[in-house]
Amino acid sequence: MTTPSFAKHIEILLVEDSPADVMITQDALSEARVLNTINVVEDGVEALAFLRREPPYTEARRPDLILLDLNLPRKSGREVLAEIKADPLLRTIPVVVLTTSQADEDVWKAYHLHANCYVVKPLDFATFVLAVQSIRHFWLSVVTLPLDAEHG
Repeated sequence: MTTPSFAKHIEILLVEDSPADVMITQDALSEARVLNTINVVEDGVEALAFLRREPPYTEARRPDLILLDLNLPRKSGREVLAEIKADPLLRTIPVVVLTTSQADEDVWKAYHLHANCYVVKPLDFATFVLAVQSIRHFWLSVVTLPLDAEHG
């Protein structure tokens, strides 16, 4: 399936503290034929500052999609997810939990906090790339994302 030439520019916020996982995710997304910008923050406090456009992120663009790890320093992914979904200005941004945890309790808690989907990071590189490309295809090619409330 080819991506339409009229596809809009997609802003992605990747909240991930593992440099290796950041690199793999960026590589997998760069193979897509969708125009996208990937902003990376390394912990939950930075993620919320980015989303709220607090210093040093005052010029940050609102993401169309958030890829969120659960196991983050300073503020966990669960706490970040809860704050995003409680905020009327942020709650419409789709949040894909992308984590190593397969624990039923983590899956349940993520959906209870209104995650849009939960994806377990595969351990091998090739499968991880396929998982990220599946996320990209579904969220950036199949579904219709909400317009930024400030611009539409």
